[in-house]
Amino acid sequence: MSQTKFVLDESKMPKHWYNIAADLPVPPAPVLHPGTMQPVGPDDLAPLFPMELILQEVSTEREIPIPEPVREVFKLWRPSPLIRAHRLEKVLGTPAKIYYKYEGVSPAGSHKPNTAVPQAWYNAQAGVKKLSTETGAGQWGSSLSFAGSLFGLQVKVFQVRVSYDQKPYRRALMETYGATCVASPSNETNAGRAILAQRPDHPGSLGIAISEAVEVAATNDDTKYALGSVLNHVLLHQTIVGQEAMLQLEMAGDDPDVIVGCTGGGSNFAGISFPFIGQQLRGGKKRRIVAVEPAACPSLTRGKFAYDFGDTAHLTPLTKMHTLGSTFTPPGFHAGGLRYHGMAPLVSHLKELNLIEATAYHQNACFEAGVMFARAEGIVPAPEANHAVKGAIVEALRCKAEGRSEVILFNLCGHGHFDMTAYQNYFAGKLSDQSYDEAELAMALSGLPSVPA
Repeated sequence: MSQTKFVLDESKMPKHWYNIAADLPVPPAPVLHPGTMQPVGPDDLAPLFPMELILQEVSTEREIPIPEPVREVFKLWRPSPLIRAHRLEKVLGTPAKIYYKYEGVSPAGSHKPNTAVPQAWYNAQAGVKKLSTETGAGQWGSSLSFAGSLFGLQVKVFQVRVSYDQKPYRRALMETYGATCVASPSNETNAGRAILAQRPDHPGSLGIAISEAVEVAATNDDTKYALGSVLNHVLLHQTIVGQEAMLQLEMAGDDPDVIVGCTGGGSNFAGISFPFIGQQLRGGKKRRIVAVEPAACPSLTRGKFAYDFGDTAHLTPLTKMHTLGSTFTPPGFHAGGLRYHGMAPLVSHLKELNLIEATAYHQNACFEAGVMFARAEGIVPAPEANHAVKGAIVEALRCKAEGRSEVILFNLCGHGHFDMTAYQNYFAGKLSDQSYDEAELAMALSGLPSVPA
């Protein structure tokens, strides 16, 4: 058996983030101010973000330098390994080659510090003292808490109630890093109180948690808001993943035919795929790029491509994206990081341009894939990452059926060490494949904002 792990020397770590906006054949739709229906400007975003991040959000430069202090922190875990899944290939009996980029080696256990560290650094450079944010399963909240501790920032995290209850160890990790974690919807904000008045036992959603975090930032001069997915600058920061993977695949002497990533808001999917899509847009090899989402919250496969709010209380600007409606509350399945009503505008735009494809699976099928992967490769994936594992296995079995020796790359975006209750429930047969409420989805989509053509 040949070498299975490909590790770059830290001197080879990318010095720039890749901005796919520079290579798009058609620019994405502008972000709109909900009051004026005009494109937002830097001043509109200034209450929430430091200017450097706003400039990255609207940039069309292909390469944006990674600040040296950020690269120094990255060296704690980057470059992350690329691993050939020989044992999984053998179990599947596939002629395909399967590679995975493993992002669970970060201090917080997922890909999220790739953007949490630069966001915290840019805020600290701007003199910001406090950050507010939301989190679902807790990977983002843990990562921003970690980054805040490095740069002397107080972090307040609104965690979706169902995940707050399901994943107490994520909460403990945030508190270990010095952050405050509050179950959302909460009584600490007008947005939270309004939701609780209607339904005291509300399980929460990322849209609600975003509303609470944005409200805190917008009403406190010493506080800015940080988001772990969806926005352009967040996806930009994650492209270090795909850039490293390109170099490592060169070391392996391979080039992927299929790239797979799980998708909730779109950050880890963008991180692994955007550098390869950019290469294709500049005349390089054409590949299949597959986004895998939960069947219980299927924004790409079931949502409408339209302008919508990023949050439930309608405090955010309007972005054009695949959405299930900002008031939509998905079932409380265990992949809490994928329970978002919308998909990143850039990812949605690529879907409209037919540069990516999307598929959706229920959680039991994904856990089955995750257990197979763990027993073959030794790493227990997070529930979110199980969706990418499932997608990669489906592609490998397709290659087996067709007799094709394709190269498959997927992003194993985090480990499941804080998610063992979910695995216990899976083994006990307690995980149900929940479906969203069709009537609620129809109502949420009927409430999309009216935007002039």
